[in-house]
Amino acid sequence: MKIIHLNTYEGNGGAGRACLRLSDALLASGVESRVMVFYQFKESSKADSFSKSLFQKGRAIFNILVERYLAKFLTKALKTPFSLQWFGRSVIDNAALKDADLIHIHWINHGFLTPKKLAELEELDKPIVWTFHDSNAFTGGCHVRYACENFHKQCGSCPLLKISGPNDISHWNWVSKKKGYANLGFHIVAPSRWMADSVKFSSLMGARETTVIPNTIETNVFKPYVKAEAKRSLHINPDKFVLMSGFMPSNHDKHKGTAYLIEAMNDLATRPGIVKENIELLIFGNKDQTHVPVFPFKTTYLGKIDNDAHLAKCYSAADVFITASLEDNLPNTVMESLACATPVVAFKTGGIPDMVEHLVNGYLAAYESAEDLATGMEWLYHEENAAEIQKEARLTILKHFSEAVIADKHIALYQSLINLHPR
Repeated sequence: MKIIHLNTYEGNGGAGRACLRLSDALLASGVESRVMVFYQFKESSKADSFSKSLFQKGRAIFNILVERYLAKFLTKALKTPFSLQWFGRSVIDNAALKDADLIHIHWINHGFLTPKKLAELEELDKPIVWTFHDSNAFTGGCHVRYACENFHKQCGSCPLLKISGPNDISHWNWVSKKKGYANLGFHIVAPSRWMADSVKFSSLMGARETTVIPNTIETNVFKPYVKAEAKRSLHINPDKFVLMSGFMPSNHDKHKGTAYLIEAMNDLATRPGIVKENIELLIFGNKDQTHVPVFPFKTTYLGKIDNDAHLAKCYSAADVFITASLEDNLPNTVMESLACATPVVAFKTGGIPDMVEHLVNGYLAAYESAEDLATGMEWLYHEENAAEIQKEARLTILKHFSEAVIADKHIALYQSLINLHPR
């Protein structure tokens, strides 16, 4: 069985990481799996690129930058990702795609595959699987929908656009996707039940067959380390209660819910029984450490961590991982934390409830309630049975998200589609 995965970038962003992890899991299960990307920031053995020559790289960079800056120019300053998909490139002449038994699409924005270029894949006469790592495939441009239900119809009157109306750019994009998808057969993989439910309500995708298969993670890399030793390695007193959170774009970021995180931390610091001096906060992912939020606890900004083994030790050093994200499909950070036996406190939103079981391996706070987010942290701060909760966190990943489990589910789907596809 030969599988080709298509993604814009190699390992960049949640979708890129999920794509590589799946390919590695399939390889370990004996499947001939290969990742092909639109653009590589550096060459590696993990993936091959459609943009190899200087001309191809230059064109790819042009597509990426024009798409991103045009979208930024046309949308409001809301920090909600929006893609136009006006620029793209054809890939159907690639020998690896022609030789594949099945094509698996992942995240293909930023100038890679427009709806028209996607439609060309039908000429290859291969079964196609498409994993939705966010909502863009079935909206008029946004990747994160929040409460907007325009995708139930034909988009238009988009709340993200500077110039909005029934026939605005989001509606044009919707029409372009409808035309592109009309003659393209593909099976949807939703990494979470929330995403699968979203697809059902979509005017573009509601009639498509959808299978829920989560992403996977390297359980031999993201694994528990002794907490006291992990804390010492970061020069933290082992007796400290350590909070950890991910990328902090800005105080005003909406998608990642930074404002709620700050409010929850401030709330926690004022609660009876909470000793501020006994708490430390770790933040990873920040590139800019000069314009960062102010927290009530001693805070260490770890910056961008490229070494997964070191990242696993950072997770292990934490007593709780907090994410205030307002909409996420199946966030890698939550999975990584649980794999390292660190409980998670998060809003009950998106695909997070597929991983976090309330009061078992973490805490699911009421949506947009900073007070309840603080309550989740407070619960773990006082919890006497923390070791059992940590154990449940790790078991959740081994039972439901390990490489072998997720590879087997994909292989079964691939084989069923290949068997049904006329040769």
